[in-house]
Formats: sequence, C-alpha cells, structure tokens
Amino acid sequence: MSKKLFAEVFGTFWLVFGGCGSAVFAAGVPDIGIGLLGVSLAFGLTVLTMAYAVGHISGGHFNPAVSFGLLAGGRFSAKELLPYIIAQLVGAILAAGALYIILNGAGAFSKEGPGAFATNFYDMPGYHGRSYSLGAAFLAEFLLTAFFLIIILGATDKWANGKFAGIAIGLALTLIHLISIPITNTSVNPARSTSQALFVGGTALSQLWLFWVAPILGGIVGGLIYKYLLQRSDTEANS
Repeated sequence: MSKKLFAEVFGTFWLVFGGCGSAVFAAGVPDIGIGLLGVSLAFGLTVLTMAYAVGHISGGHFNPAVSFGLLAGGRFSAKELLPYIIAQLVGAILAAGALYIILNGAGAFSKEGPGAFATNFYDMPGYHGRSYSLGAAFLAEFLLTAFFLIIILGATDKWANGKFAGIAIGLALTLIHLISIPITNTSVNPARSTSQALFVGGTALSQLWLFWVAPILGGIVGGLIYKYLLQRSDTEANS
C-alpha cells in the first residue's frame, strides 16, 4: 500500500508541476509562449508519462475524481479511497509549493486576476473578455470528467489493448483542456484545483467547492455509465 500511495504522490506532483507549471511559466512568454495548445498538451503529457512510469503500481489515478469514478465502476476498493485522496492532495500541494518558490525567484507570483497561478474559476469577468456562469462551469466540469472516466475505464478494460491505455488517457486530458481552459481554466481534478487555490486564497478558495463537487459527481456518473451500459461480460466478449 505504501508504494501505491507514493506512486500517487509522485504522479500527482508531476501532473501539477508539469501542467500548472507550463501555464505559469511558459504559456504567455512573448514570441515563444506555448499558449492554450501547449498547456493542454502539457497536462496530457504528464498523465501519459506517469501512467507508464507508475500506473502499474497504483493504477495511475492522480485525481480524486478518477478514484471516485473507478470506485463507482467497480475497479477500485472503497477502503483505499481516502488514503489515495490524501496522497493526491499531498503530491499536488508539494508541486504547487515548488512552483511558488520558483516563480517567486523572479518576483513574479501574483494573486491578481482570473486564473492567477493557474487557479480555476467561474463567473469572473475579465478572462479573455468572457465569463461563464456557475451553472455553465458546473456542467462543463461534470460532463468532461464523466467522459474522462468512460475513456479511462474503456482504455483499461481487460478486453482492450492495455499497452495503449496511457496514450488514450493522456490525449483525452489534452482534449479536455482544449475545450475547457477558456471556461474554467480546466479542473476535472479536485487535487489540482486545491493546490493552486491554497496559495492564491480569496475567490479561488471560495469557488473551490465547485471543482470538488462537479468533477467527483461527473466521475461517479461516468463510472456507473461504463459499468452498467458499456462494459461487456465475459460471455458477451467471447460470443
């Protein structure tokens, strides 16, 4: 169990450090900034690389919503849920701390504006001239997390080609970010949202509830959809 939890710590650390780090350091660099596409790829690549690095140890959740979804889908034990979530939060917060220290090395840390320090948000005018309501943000996070779980469960099904599961899951997270960075700065991961909000405080913390509730509900629904509507039994698969 200890190795599983350390794998979740390291995997979630890499997700936040790589994904949020790309947004904080590289997205807006004049002339060479990576922009929305680059940040989306960075998040996808963190999951893809860690899926192959430590996924065989812990299952490669790196996300409380994924853990809830896998539990709903019958792929995860309830007794491991809380330890996994704690490990994911530890990894995410350590990564945010590292990002803070590096960013502060240039005196560049800021709490100002929507999405500061790669935080998630809703109903905040001033982000690319468009502000999405609470309901719109909730629906986006719910749907995207539900589909993320369907992809995860399908790609890791015993009847699927598991060698390519990490690629499918990483590309799914890339697509999710391409869709929703302009809406909420993309969460689908309560640990990732919490780590950044803790350093920014204020509105980021007061809005954090949505980035727990919507992804977890979406993950559970996605897990249930795959389990009861899509997953094939041994008899069906062999027929």
